[in-house]
Amino acid sequence: MSEAQTLLLDGQEVALDKEGYLVSLEHWNEVVATTLAAQEQITLGPSHWEVINLLRIFYNRHQMSPANRALVNLVKRDLGSDKGRSIYLMKLFKGSPAKTASKIAGLPKPENCL
Repeated sequence: MSEAQTLLLDGQEVALDKEGYLVSLEHWNEVVATTLAAQEQITLGPSHWEVINLLRIFYNRHQMSPANRALVNLVKRDLGSDKGRSIYLMKLFKGSPAKTASKIAGLPKPENCL
């Protein structure tokens, strides 16, 4: 994506920045998440929602999105060591799990992620 764009969902425009992240975090909902995931060629299932909800809780507490290593540690702590592995998160969220999951969760791009 080279320039900002807009999603049209249920008759409402949802603004995205040039990288596809929500401009206004309060516009996030499950429909927006599902649409953003579809743009990444991801169909959300229960495992995705576990991580998305965990990320949103983390963001509400710390006002930041975790980078990959911090995301792995967060998932390991809260969801167990079987899920708190890079390979598990990479299978769920293509590319950089922290960036992709944060985008779908309606959060800003994690710092220290290119």
